[in-house]
Amino acid sequence: MTFVNFSKDTSMQYVELKSFGLPWEVCKTVDGSELGSPPIDEVNLRIDAAPINPAEILIMEGKYASKPPLPARLGIEGVGTITAIGGGVRGFAVGDRVMSMGRANWGQEIQVPASTLIKVSPDADLLQMAMLKVNPATAKFMLDRYVDLKPGDWVVQNAANSAVGRYLIQLAKAKGVHTLNIVRREGLEKELSEMGADLVMLEGEDLPEKVRVELGDANIPLAFDAVAGKATLTLGGILSEEGTVVNYGLLSGEPCQLTADMVVFKGITLTGFWLAKTLGGMTADAKQQLYRVLEELVVSGQISTPVEATYNLDQLEDALRHAYRGGRSGKVLLLPNG
Repeated sequence: MTFVNFSKDTSMQYVELKSFGLPWEVCKTVDGSELGSPPIDEVNLRIDAAPINPAEILIMEGKYASKPPLPARLGIEGVGTITAIGGGVRGFAVGDRVMSMGRANWGQEIQVPASTLIKVSPDADLLQMAMLKVNPATAKFMLDRYVDLKPGDWVVQNAANSAVGRYLIQLAKAKGVHTLNIVRREGLEKELSEMGADLVMLEGEDLPEKVRVELGDANIPLAFDAVAGKATLTLGGILSEEGTVVNYGLLSGEPCQLTADMVVFKGITLTGFWLAKTLGGMTADAKQQLYRVLEELVVSGQISTPVEATYNLDQLEDALRHAYRGGRSGKVLLLPNG
């Protein structure tokens, strides 16, 4: 991943990472000069909404795959409205709503190359569009890429109440694939079942045995792991022979675990998924097509994820504390312009 270290102010008010540590202690809202006219191939973009993702929490803590040079701008996702365009820009106009594919979206207004934008519908839900880039794309890639799933197959996931987990439930249902969903607290069964989850179980001891009591010899060829550590071990124990665990997160902060028996005798495979790397290898047309499909699913109501709270930039500390704590039932988003 390449981070951009801005050497001059390029927006009115934006979020800046000063050092690594607890998010609300190391991130501040700072004032910058207003944007000038955009260069020939760039646009000025007013950011209307931008979510706070787990990856951003890891970046602030200094625990991500790579560390940005400090001070650094943040914001992996954002959707906004074009306010000015450079003379050479084609295919966009002032007033268009677009998704920004850059990684500095926590600001009131940014200046970016037009090539880093994807147009989205002005009629679609603003907050859902703000969350389109990362979580639904991650869920779709993981469902489609690793195993040739057949209708009636099962997939299993932990952190099923997360945004990715919810998208996985909805996308799997559309494919005719059943989901076994592991959660860490009670009270989520009804909510997840209403969105399409087939089975919801609490994490705990002997979970692989409990699953087989429920599902018998059902084919469970694919698992999604957002936690790592012993949680990976649990997923490996649940999978059918020759199954695959796809790790995409490290909520536990521990290395993924599988036993030699699982790997050697049961044939369990462990692999990893990182959206940034996948998007980096795609053509512009392929990205446009991906997000066109996902946008249509959002607009049709087939996929969505709940929002728990929104905050303005002057409430940054409260927003980061909220996004950091566990037990949430939805995403936390910034509304940089109120």
